[in-house]
Amino acid sequence: MYFKYGIRQPNMRANSTLKLAAMKNVFTLTWIFIFLFSCSEKKHVADPRVLMDADLAFSDYSVKHGFQKAFVEFAHDSVVILKDKHMPQVGKQNLIRSYEGKSDSAVSLTWKPAKAIIAESGDLGYTFGFWTFVAKGDTSHGTYLTIWKMDASRQWKYIADTGNEGLGNQK
Repeated sequence: MYFKYGIRQPNMRANSTLKLAAMKNVFTLTWIFIFLFSCSEKKHVADPRVLMDADLAFSDYSVKHGFQKAFVEFAHDSVVILKDKHMPQVGKQNLIRSYEGKSDSAVSLTWKPAKAIIAESGDLGYTFGFWTFVAKGDTSHGTYLTIWKMDASRQWKYIADTGNEGLGNQK
């Protein structure tokens, strides 16, 4: 410090060195923040209509080939099926075994999703909607929930499925 005109003056050289050091710190921190935030990947969340389309394709396959083949074709390897008054059925191979020796040629199961949600991760989602089952002239209606997972080949496969009756029979 020195005195000029009787007023105490700060050491300008020391002051400018401190300012330069502070500016370097701000500059460095700014670049660190830019680097950190520019490196964070913003994942594009898939449009839920993609999952609605997968669910509709699943239903269409059921109409064309029978619901048993559809449930096998669209199943993830680690699928879980929840049915009323049954233990959970776990795994695609167990699902296939459960259909052995059973025919679904005299029945029709169709459904229509009402809504689809896809997680931010983009590899998990669910659909829910309404189903119609026709057998021997009787028609049943109900609701369902299907959880979907993207498999290794980036195809949507259902990993869990459940439904219930309750909407009454309609003619």
